[in-house]
Amino acid sequence: MNKRVLGISAVCAISALALTACGGGGGGGGKGSAAGAPVTLKLVAADYGDKASNSSTLYWNDLVKGFEAANPNIKVDVQVINWNDIDKQVKTMIQSGNVPDVLQTGGYADKVADKLLYPANDVLSLTTRGSFIDSFAKAGEVDGTQYGIPFVSSARAFFYNKAIFAQAGITEAPKTWDDVKADAALIKAKVPGVTPYALPLGPEEAQGESMMWELGNGGGITDAGGKYALNSQANTDTFSWLKANLVDPGLTYANPASTDRKTAFADFAAGKAAMLNGHPSLIQMAKDGKVDYAVAPIPGKAGALKSTLGVADWMMAFKKNGHKDQIKAFFDFAYSKENTEKFDELYNLMPVTQDTLGDMTSNGKHKDLEPFFALLPGASFYPLGDTSWDAVSAEIKKSIGTAVAGDPAKVLGDLQKKAQDAAADK
Repeated sequence: MNKRVLGISAVCAISALALTACGGGGGGGGKGSAAGAPVTLKLVAADYGDKASNSSTLYWNDLVKGFEAANPNIKVDVQVINWNDIDKQVKTMIQSGNVPDVLQTGGYADKVADKLLYPANDVLSLTTRGSFIDSFAKAGEVDGTQYGIPFVSSARAFFYNKAIFAQAGITEAPKTWDDVKADAALIKAKVPGVTPYALPLGPEEAQGESMMWELGNGGGITDAGGKYALNSQANTDTFSWLKANLVDPGLTYANPASTDRKTAFADFAAGKAAMLNGHPSLIQMAKDGKVDYAVAPIPGKAGALKSTLGVADWMMAFKKNGHKDQIKAFFDFAYSKENTEKFDELYNLMPVTQDTLGDMTSNGKHKDLEPFFALLPGASFYPLGDTSWDAVSAEIKKSIGTAVAGDPAKVLGDLQKKAQDAAADK
């Protein structure tokens, strides 16, 4: 996202920390220990706020104050950096030898490739490790070993305008692709001036929209073995269906390849689009636009998706300074339900751990997010542990939208070749 997690804007875009707490001191570390000589951990984190009054600096400073009180021999130096600059500044830190102990940002695979990180098992207690939602912990793995520790998350769902549906005589959310097609045709005929289905396959986030449709036909970016499968028959059939059933009949944008998600979201929030796939930040946008909306699981070819797209930002622990045990003590404290839920509610986000998910689902304070909570445990992810993913994602953003205008097999075949080349070069 620039606010990386969901590609979302400022304060409503991501999901949060979550775990079970210990909050004790930890044992002896490589350089100093919780019980011996004082140790200072360096924490670098991304800023999820959009102004000084809601900067993540305030959250981390308050958390660190509590942690240091409970662990007098461990100090934490906090540096919060905006999303536009954090990757560049961290790269400079690493090159200059000023490596942080703990980093919270959008991706971890490049750090794993450079052998900079502790495996998660080395810096998470059994209690903390066991509290993560399984699908998110799994998404932090590289070659079967977890390095990325989930920090904030999101899932995608289907939004529809209830007033437009009523005008068109539609009484329930579509569950299948054929339902989407039939509903879109009714809306085109009965509610002029509205885009029936907003299909954003432009460069902002084409990889997300395309993956949601691919999942609906049993496809995806990779196969069961983790290898790129962009030109699978399932994916080719998906884009052929979109072209024949939504694009060619004029039931979506005239040129999805040049339409970004921000346009689709803005249209929905203005009452100009009837349905689309979205993430939680669209809730507030729809409310601000006074849109009478509802949220449902994303339609698939044969029925609603049981596994939707999940997105996450990450924590990671660096080996260089040898502070393994102190980092473990810090993570136990930071991932307590109290601390993670505080972060979630501060930014209207969603949890990545079981206890916080359970609390936020049952406490009645997050009704708007409940459809997303239900989807989190079964979320599917981009191949985040593959160091070639950034390059492949960039290629998907550039060209996959043209598959609904030209020949899907050719477009996806060209993308598959580029993905295989990127994987070979990593």
